[in-house]
This record gives sequence, C-alpha cells and structure tokens, in this order.
Amino acid sequence: MKTESMKQYAGSPLLRFVIAGVMLTAYGASVDAQTVSGSEPHQVTRAEVMHELEELEAAGYNPSMGDDGSYPADIQAAEAKVAARHRAESAAVMSGGQGGQMVRTH
Repeated sequence: MKTESMKQYAGSPLLRFVIAGVMLTAYGASVDAQTVSGSEPHQVTRAEVMHELEELEAAGYNPSMGDDGSYPADIQAAEAKVAARHRAESAAVMSGGQGGQMVRTH
C-alpha cells in the first residue's frame, strides 16, 4: 500500500516543484562554497609589470634589441641577477633585525 501512495505523489506537479526547489538550493549552496573557498590568483597590475621591466633593464636586459638570437639567454641572465639582488636584500633585512642593534640617523 505504501508504494501505491508514493506513486500517487511522485506524479504530482507540486512534489516535482518542491524537489526542483531543493535541488536548486543545494546547487546554489555548492556554488557559493566553491567561490568562497577558492582564492583567485593575484592579478598583476600595469605598475608591477613596469617595475619588473625596469629591474630587468637595470640588470642588463635590453628589450629593444628584438630577436637577436640570444633572447632567452639574456632575459634569463637578467632575471637571475634580479632574483639574486632580491635574495640579498631579503637576507640583509632578516639579519639586520637579529643583531639587536639599532642604527640612529640624524
């Protein structure tokens, strides 16, 4: 008898509407959970790109040379120089705070 009563309600438009509503609510909650938990990658600004290009040029890279056959090597060398300078600056900041001495400037 229970199966006959369930069949009676299964064809009901109201029941289909309720089921569709529950499914849409669950889908909406799932989408919200995905957007909240996923962090978007950092969008690089024009100023950051220009700063990086200035650093590469200061390290010896010349973008106006075009494709002179040494393109990958010359930009990679400049990137290595910039990375080494950043590591040295970071190490200097880290070691400066550990010495316990404060430098006064007047």
